[in-house]
Amino acid sequence: MSEESHNIVTLSVKNLHKSFGPVEVLHGLDITLRGGEVHAILGENGAGKSTLVKILSGFEPLSSGELLLTKDSGEAELLTEWNNELAERAGVVLIHQEFNLAEQLTVAENIFLGNEIKGRLFLNKRAMKRKAKEYLDILRSEIDPEAAVDRLAVSAKQMVEIAKAQAKNARVLILDEPTAVLTQQESQVLFELIERFRQDGVAIVFISHKLDEIEQIADVITILRDGEMVGSYPATELSKDDMARLMVGRELSSLFPEMPALPNKAEVVLKVSDLLLPGNSKSSSFELHKGEVLGFSGLVGSGRTAVMETVLGLRKPAKANRGSIEVRGERVDLKQLSSARDKGIAYLTKDRKGSGLLLEKGLSFNFSLFSLHKISRLLIDTKSEAIAFEKAIKTFDIRMKDKSIVAGNLSGGNQQKLLLAKILEAQPSIIIIDEPTRGIDIGTKSQIYHFIAQLIASGHSLILISSDITEIIGLSHRVAVMYHGELSGVLEGDELEEHEIMRYATGLKNKFQNNEPRKNESETSGISNAQA
Repeated sequence: MSEESHNIVTLSVKNLHKSFGPVEVLHGLDITLRGGEVHAILGENGAGKSTLVKILSGFEPLSSGELLLTKDSGEAELLTEWNNELAERAGVVLIHQEFNLAEQLTVAENIFLGNEIKGRLFLNKRAMKRKAKEYLDILRSEIDPEAAVDRLAVSAKQMVEIAKAQAKNARVLILDEPTAVLTQQESQVLFELIERFRQDGVAIVFISHKLDEIEQIADVITILRDGEMVGSYPATELSKDDMARLMVGRELSSLFPEMPALPNKAEVVLKVSDLLLPGNSKSSSFELHKGEVLGFSGLVGSGRTAVMETVLGLRKPAKANRGSIEVRGERVDLKQLSSARDKGIAYLTKDRKGSGLLLEKGLSFNFSLFSLHKISRLLIDTKSEAIAFEKAIKTFDIRMKDKSIVAGNLSGGNQQKLLLAKILEAQPSIIIIDEPTRGIDIGTKSQIYHFIAQLIASGHSLILISSDITEIIGLSHRVAVMYHGELSGVLEGDELEEHEIMRYATGLKNKFQNNEPRKNESETSGISNAQA
């Protein structure tokens, strides 16, 4: 690719403003996207990133300002009409954070939806299947083009979205948190594909809260704060610390708080014995102590979430045999979340949009849903509900323009804080949190980490499931590592090191089997994060 093509302006906005009713959310943005550049957009949740990319891709109209697209001739055209259909026709493609797939159709049908390959009379499904497989092969994906999308795992659906972008011959490719549901291996494949797009002169907009990813692939970084531009910078000029500081407007000297030490001989508040998951031959056992953060680590699909959902009665154990569960020494049978709640256990799901919150309902309604038993007899005590909600807003720093909005209109970070406030209002003593900071900006991450530290300091006990090893190590007293649906080790002290966790997560070591390390273990001891 020539230097000339690399510098062609593909899409730009000048003095861009966007309002929803009387509230202006974007204030005079000037952003230029060039072919052959990866342009990262950074900002806390609620900074305006999603609104910006919706305008660029035609899903939202701008309120004022200019939107310009460079034609093949090199001439910039002022776009007076702009919608998603026109945008895609011009090669501007958005891969949404929330998937835009037709669940009832096959993978191949989704890839070519709106861009179908036609025969003389009917769709050429054979050609679509063949071409879809070519796109998936580029992604090193083994997804069956004829598989129904509703049967796919979340990470596979993301790969289908990326394959769709390939099929549309994008000139501007907008990726909104594309790695949030991908393994590190899958993320590396995506980065290789992004580099291929870049070499072909495609302008790439990349939105991510993972600063190491931004550092790895970005050419230009634009930072937004409260709907305003902090600035656009060459990526080489900013360290990760610089990025964090500019995003939040303050220094983040310590992302992780100092965690309270685990007391000696602390009470066992949760004991799980001989839990067997479907498809596994070996059971798992673990204990949680009062005032402890017990991390659960492992690769995607290792069974971390499955274990907890089985304990809580949300999944059936193997052969209806879930072993035994004790809460503070009392054997219990937790058949649903309400029975767990009655025993002082709360669960914060990783799927905050699907099952954590009712997105079409109001904030106060969502907040009270898990603790209705506290504020109602025959009727809801609306005064008590309002007082508790106001207190939660302050305690958890839930930010919104208007308290009357529905939960779906909150930013991702504020949705997560609302979900945390919701489960804690039931006053649990044992809290299970699954992927608490997925898709969350660094400022909100720090807030959530400090909330966790405060909970532990006040005598709560917490199980933390996370794919972020840094997060696991930074918060946990001990770490349980899962491998293929079984517990392979519980690590603590000097063992709490990234490399050691990965050895257990990949099956190289297992504390609960009397087997010697694999013969080639020394050869593979240099395992990297990319293999996670």
